[in-house]
Amino acid sequence: MKKLTVNAQSATYDILIEKGILKNCAQYITEHLCGKKVMIITDSNVAPLYLQTVKSAFENTDYSVFTHIFPAGEQNKNLSTVEKIYDSLSENDFTRKDCVLALGGGVCGDIAGFASATYMRGIDFIQIPTTLLSQVDSSVGGKTGVDTRFGKNLVGAFYQPKLVLIDPDTLDTLTKHYFADGMGEVIKYGCIKSVELFDMLNNVDIKENIEDIILECLKIKRDVVNEDERESGIRMILNFGHTAGHSIEKLSDFSLSHGESVAKGMVLITKASEKLGLTKAGSALKIIELCKKCNLNTDVNFSIDDIAQSAKNDKKGSGEKLNIVLLKELGECFIHTIYKNDFAQFLK
Repeated sequence: MKKLTVNAQSATYDILIEKGILKNCAQYITEHLCGKKVMIITDSNVAPLYLQTVKSAFENTDYSVFTHIFPAGEQNKNLSTVEKIYDSLSENDFTRKDCVLALGGGVCGDIAGFASATYMRGIDFIQIPTTLLSQVDSSVGGKTGVDTRFGKNLVGAFYQPKLVLIDPDTLDTLTKHYFADGMGEVIKYGCIKSVELFDMLNNVDIKENIEDIILECLKIKRDVVNEDERESGIRMILNFGHTAGHSIEKLSDFSLSHGESVAKGMVLITKASEKLGLTKAGSALKIIELCKKCNLNTDVNFSIDDIAQSAKNDKKGSGEKLNIVLLKELGECFIHTIYKNDFAQFLK
């Protein structure tokens, strides 16, 4: 078993990584519970695959297990879905001493985490991520939230889990598309903080080395979150590719997934910053080549003006200004502030 500990300002918790841990999850989860009720929140895609496994893990315990299944998809990551979770928790008399388990990908973790942060002003929750994207990124760090018609994750809270359990075996049920989706975030980590990870991704069989890859990504995220839990400084670097990527995702009406949109955003922003002499020449091409190896298409089919306009609602903005993450070179990044009205010209 691989173990990392997050020491954020508001909470300390462990990340446990082990193949097959899903079958034994209750023995780790119950160590962190005060009450005797558990609500497993999952979506319609994950429930047929892993819900029974998690429920069965509690069979020889004295915990009461409840379930709430919501329709899968980014389009359901909204306040209406959260309200239905509140109803399930209330109908089953959940209190602050009880616990929510988020079983699924990034959408599930974001929704369940936000519901946990706001139900009775805070109920414990545990992350059990089942996609590559959620295992390397969204399950750790305490960002929770939902989308509005104006953009992604505009309503949310910073709320840390009590525990994160990662079972790499769940990746075996991912489609080729959704494995590639997670690789968008993996490549991001190499770009911003570890040229060694970037080179490793180029030179090894990714699936055969996936546990080590997950661990390296989480080490980077842990260190950043420990230093800046609420994204007031260095944590912004985790948004490399996200400003344009979120716009692309929204403009596609979420037909493009998060990871592939981030991949497009990373290339778009790096091409622009290379032309301005802010990034080492050739960096964008290296990102494109690695994305191609990982089955990520980096072509952008939306206009620069539309992408820039959509980015005006980005959370990383402040007043009339926008904070964007750029590379000095692969493995080293910095935060660059521009006026929102200048973003289109920057990208052009």
